[in-house]
Amino acid sequence: MLIAFNKPYGVLSQFTADGSQNRTLADFRFPRNTYPLGRLDADSEGLLFLSDEPELNALLLNPDRGHSRTYWAQVENIPSAQALKKLQAGVVIGQQETLPCSVMILSPRPEIPARIPPIRVRKSIPDCWLEITLTEGKNRQVRKMTAAVGHPTLRLIRIGIGSFLLRGLESGQWKIINGRDRSKIFNPQ
Repeated sequence: MLIAFNKPYGVLSQFTADGSQNRTLADFRFPRNTYPLGRLDADSEGLLFLSDEPELNALLLNPDRGHSRTYWAQVENIPSAQALKKLQAGVVIGQQETLPCSVMILSPRPEIPARIPPIRVRKSIPDCWLEITLTEGKNRQVRKMTAAVGHPTLRLIRIGIGSFLLRGLESGQWKIINGRDRSKIFNPQ
């Protein structure tokens, strides 16, 4: 079984509490014996897969398979063409350089329900949404990448893995994936 879940803000990508105030996956009544494939930080939102098939974890997370992951990142200020090129080429985070990726400013801005709690808003600092598609998934990578070029991430939503896009699922909802939708994940065109 493979499940697509639209993970809300403030939810841990695990079933057991870690002593924090965050909710866990146990709050969403998933079928027994499912577990998350990969993770999203508690302060990130969007597409998270769960499964009861152990072999799917290796298929999805193995770096050699190069599954794309697409995010919408709301960032402070409007990045210049030079900042976008730096992101696309790869930036150094710590002592590692990220792989090249696809980045573009989303215009018009996506229509996304407000987050609860809302992001911080500064009247004197504009913001914009970027679409960033990566083929790797290091810890807090998108946030570190945008910060490295001077545009901190205010809100982060994973909207796709492979060619499977998070559509039609409200925050906190999940569905079982079958057939053609499943092949979009493991055999993206």
